[in-house]
Amino acid sequence: MIELLLQFPHIEQFRPGLLGEGREGCVVLLTRAVARENAALRLLAWDFVIPDNDAYLRRGSLEAQLSPGFVAHITKRAKRDGCGLVFVHSHPGDEPPQFSSIDDEGEKHLASFLHHRIPNSTHIALVMSTGGVAARILGSHEPIRVIEVGIRLRILYDASDTEYRSVMGEHDRQIRAFGAAGQQRLNQLNVGIIGAGGTGSIVAQQLVHLGIRRFMLVDPDTVDVTNLNRLANAFPSDVGQPKTDVVKRYIQSVPPSAEVQTVVGDVTRVSVARRLANVDFLFGCTDSHGSRAVIQQIAYQYLVPCIDMGSTIIASNGKITHIHGRVQMLAPGMPCLTCSQLLDTNEVRRDMMTEFEKKTDPYIVGAREPAPAVMSLNATVASLAVTMFLNTVTEMGGDARHLLYNAISSSLRTIAPKAQPDCFICSSAGALGRGDDYPLMARQD
Repeated sequence: MIELLLQFPHIEQFRPGLLGEGREGCVVLLTRAVARENAALRLLAWDFVIPDNDAYLRRGSLEAQLSPGFVAHITKRAKRDGCGLVFVHSHPGDEPPQFSSIDDEGEKHLASFLHHRIPNSTHIALVMSTGGVAARILGSHEPIRVIEVGIRLRILYDASDTEYRSVMGEHDRQIRAFGAAGQQRLNQLNVGIIGAGGTGSIVAQQLVHLGIRRFMLVDPDTVDVTNLNRLANAFPSDVGQPKTDVVKRYIQSVPPSAEVQTVVGDVTRVSVARRLANVDFLFGCTDSHGSRAVIQQIAYQYLVPCIDMGSTIIASNGKITHIHGRVQMLAPGMPCLTCSQLLDTNEVRRDMMTEFEKKTDPYIVGAREPAPAVMSLNATVASLAVTMFLNTVTEMGGDARHLLYNAISSSLRTIAPKAQPDCFICSSAGALGRGDDYPLMARQD
């Protein structure tokens, strides 16, 4: 089924004009198309236009028709920018909306016009009431799924008749917490984990027990003997094996039917990074600035929400001075790592270099020293991240999306950095929602 991804808070910005004036109204969204590996099309809504009163041919309590001139103008813009269009209109009432026979007739003419003007794009019709939304391919009865991506990942419309099929006994205690619908949502998600080491292996372990059944695991490394103190479910016999294989083995030991894609590769490479656009949710479990820079761009550019995490232990003269953990969600409406001043541009540059380039660069001296790592701290950070994920995708509640943990003072606090309005990553002036039409700042293959 085709998916339409809407950015938070776009709906809140155009909803008053649609539903708050006592008459029907219209909004037009512009979309970028992303073809996924499973051949399902994902449409990213990256901008919208609210017509002014002069743009309507007719508008009343039970009708809204845009003028031919406005439609021609927005079509010209879409053709110029290589976009598809979503024509949104409102219906009165508090019930979930349905397309009317008048809608059917009007869409035939509009679909025919767009087919000739922008033949290679998919165009959508969406109707909204105070009771919800419905959506379909313009001029047809083929439904599409509508998802809002932001502080929460919300399915606004899904016409499929998929029933909850998980074993009730297996997830009974979770269903008591966030309901059968929340459990079904977990079963449906495809989750990517970048970094299958200390935090990534624990995140995977928790997710599979929660009911996630589709995974993509990305990590370029093999198991080293020094990994065994913190790599969940690894054994000495795994030394030399890809970390992704160790995590996959555990996932499929819980439900053998779990689908696990493994990518033994570096996310700083374009070919690896672009594969992340195929999942529904990301966990960033890496320890380099370069990988985080690429992951955050995927999160905003392809509207795939990500929870990034990290832990730090600082020791001096044999004494631990600082133990910190950080968990931060990256999605529309929230600041990226760049806005939060958490990325070192020199470190990003270094991580993007080949080994030859590093050796010949006069500004790079020596090699990085391995950082201290303890499984209990990794597990604490991973658990905070997975709980934030549940806050996002189920009705469990909770709005914290940036947490700082201090193990020395035993404190946990929420912070709220501000996004820069012209950020090249998380703003509409940059990569946000642009999909394949925006350059990915990663290493070319």
